[in-house]
Amino acid sequence: MIPRIYIVDDEAPARARLSTLLSDIVAECPHYLVGEAGHAQAALEGIRATAPDLVLLDVQMPGMSGLQLAEQLLANANSGLAEPPLIIFVTAYDDYALSAFDVQAFDYLVKPVRATRLAQAIGRASRMRQQAQAASATGPGAVAVSALPRQHFAVQERGRMSLVPMAEVLYLKAELKYVTLRTRTKEYLIEDSLVSIEEELALHFVRVHRNALVARNAISGVERVMQAADKDSEGDGEKPQEIWQVILRDIDHCDHRLPISRRQLAEIKALVR
Repeated sequence: MIPRIYIVDDEAPARARLSTLLSDIVAECPHYLVGEAGHAQAALEGIRATAPDLVLLDVQMPGMSGLQLAEQLLANANSGLAEPPLIIFVTAYDDYALSAFDVQAFDYLVKPVRATRLAQAIGRASRMRQQAQAASATGPGAVAVSALPRQHFAVQERGRMSLVPMAEVLYLKAELKYVTLRTRTKEYLIEDSLVSIEEELALHFVRVHRNALVARNAISGVERVMQAADKDSEGDGEKPQEIWQVILRDIDHCDHRLPISRRQLAEIKALVR
């Protein structure tokens, strides 16, 4: 599917810049630019007329903001008036990220936008749209486009809001009052609970232990190890016990071998068969 794209930004140079970037990436990221608007009301009318798959939307605009416009598009969808386009916010500010995902934004790009980053976002949005449309053809249990799961975790880093793509997350582990989010190169602390993440993203993460969720596509295998245990009842020293651990793709460090609870072992084994 070649996505139909609509640009909304109150600054003409910004719209021209996005249009130029789209032209630069059209060979690697085919698309149709179906229209643009300089304010929210014109955007509502243009989006209704052109039915784009994807809207590149500024946040701060006079009158109705980009966030309010996204809320209106979502409300129209929930009322059955129209299927909403996927929203990629394009803004000079990174402190609207949490609000953006409250209105089910697909992605959040900070200006100046790089062509490669824009192409990645459009490519993922196009694939997500195709998956949703394929699912909708399977019957009443299909997932609506408006109910697509988030694609990022919002994290605080050095006083700034950062976005970690879902595809980069290996696992999430509960520790004291926070949850540690781990990628291949870094770890972050987030305030989401494991329970809420598991409920929202069960198709992406699987529970391996009461305090850990692992990305399903990050699991490459399981291994059985013997671990020292407490002294046995006869005082004959430590009696080793058998435990199972999950092995993550491309990571060989022992500190990333997460234990698997007995309750979850059968399900995890089934994933790697």
